[in-house]
Amino acid sequence: MNKKDGYEYGLGPGKRLLQLAKENGIQEITYYGFTKDNCQRPPEQFQAFQRACVEAVDLLSQEGADLLVMGDSRSRFFPQELLPYTRRTPIHGGGIRVNFLVNYGWQWDLSHIQQDGYPYSRDISRIDLIIRWGGMRRLSGFLPIQSVYADFYVEDHLWPEYTDSDFLNALEWYAHQDVTRGG
Repeated sequence: MNKKDGYEYGLGPGKRLLQLAKENGIQEITYYGFTKDNCQRPPEQFQAFQRACVEAVDLLSQEGADLLVMGDSRSRFFPQELLPYTRRTPIHGGGIRVNFLVNYGWQWDLSHIQQDGYPYSRDISRIDLIIRWGGMRRLSGFLPIQSVYADFYVEDHLWPEYTDSDFLNALEWYAHQDVTRGG
């Protein structure tokens, strides 16, 4: 499958992951749509993941959640359809906090600290567990303040190949970690 085609195939797994997180009592979940750096990719790739992010928010908004789309919304790369979600929005009665990073960049996020002492992402909680698909072992700029003490679980297959057992295995693995918060 071409890279540009993988984004569309990731939509169903994204919705299923949210449903499974809710079933397992997860209080907050964050998806990484695309980074500011991703905007330098070939146009067909960029347009595909930009479209997929809009479709993903449409899908996720069908679930009961408190939705927040976080990213540089003043940039021409930020999908205008997502502007209504740049403040936390209760959908269908609210519930689990869902964060969706779109046109997000760690430098952009941290630049706001100089203005008022907080990053733009101040409404996103500290992260306990990061699950990375595709065998990658890097954060790719993912919420550096919130992920400072996060445990990192890597799944070797790609996101469009997601199965429920991926998530359940990650939760089982995390349940056996020694959470010391830096100690």
